[in-house]
Amino acid sequence: MIGTKIKKYLDERGIKYKTIAEKANIENSIFSVILNEKRKLSAEEYFEICKALDVNASYFSDIA
Repeated sequence: MIGTKIKKYLDERGIKYKTIAEKANIENSIFSVILNEKRKLSAEEYFEICKALDVNASYFSDIA
């Protein structure tokens, strides 16, 4: 679910997946798998993605 939310966020803003994957220090192929919900992302990956996007960690979470 979070991968889908991140993907939607990137698409709506025209942000390239590769750019965020690099900033978050995640391989492009792994990032793609995460965005397509084929694997859960780790807490560390999630925080790195949020940091790369400059959003609060609760932004994509259902927990406010």
